[in-house]
Amino acid sequence: MNNVYTHGHHESVLRSHSWRTAENSAGYLLPHLRPGMSLLDIGAGPGTITADLARLVEPGRATALEATEDALAITRATFAELDLEIEFVVGDVHALDIPDDTYDVVHAHQVLQHVADPVQALREMRRVCKPGGIVAARDSDYRAFAWYPTLPELDEWMELYQQMARANGGEPDAGRQLLSWALEAGFEKVDSTASNWTFADPDGRAFWGGMWADRILQSAMADQARAAGVPEARLEAISAAWRTWATRPDGWISILHGEILCTA
Repeated sequence: MNNVYTHGHHESVLRSHSWRTAENSAGYLLPHLRPGMSLLDIGAGPGTITADLARLVEPGRATALEATEDALAITRATFAELDLEIEFVVGDVHALDIPDDTYDVVHAHQVLQHVADPVQALREMRRVCKPGGIVAARDSDYRAFAWYPTLPELDEWMELYQQMARANGGEPDAGRQLLSWALEAGFEKVDSTASNWTFADPDGRAFWGGMWADRILQSAMADQARAAGVPEARLEAISAAWRTWATRPDGWISILHGEILCTA
């Protein structure tokens, strides 16, 4: 049931994903972690969040899971430079090759928005979590992003992203649906919250705007857009708008995320 990963693994994508930490991307989960817990991180990506979580549960067992060997190689590369014990697993979140009741914590950051069946994914996350354990997920909600100034090309970027993500079977507005999906998956106790990333200083604008200026021209999404007939001039105009936004002293963006903490 794997579907196409909209972002791909171009450097411009990994630049963003490697910026993520447990503090800025999993703060809602951190108070519930303690040494000795076992933890499964689904969709580990470059592993920066995974590494932070693994440190918090040491000497407990930590496992990083990715959908392909190529994706997992990116995770392995990060851990090759760290003094951390971790397991690496390739698997499909819709059908995990993991026994029931294995982990105290099952975590997924920015995963459910990309999978073919997020409810089935949550059922599997619940199955491999020990009774009384924690299933945690955080996903962005693209339609809830807010930015200033309101450059028309950035509105085009949003429409294009929505189109590409949905064509791949994803749900770019997943954040607002996490609670609904968790209840449908059978969880009875779900704490649902929200948090955001905000980029409004020169360094933050340069990071976020520069990253998307590159991604719209070079990532898997860019290749998909070209294959769908999007003119190169349109992609270049969106890229230029992100660079313009990044240099505006009044440039501001808020990236909203939904979060769920579910008791297995």
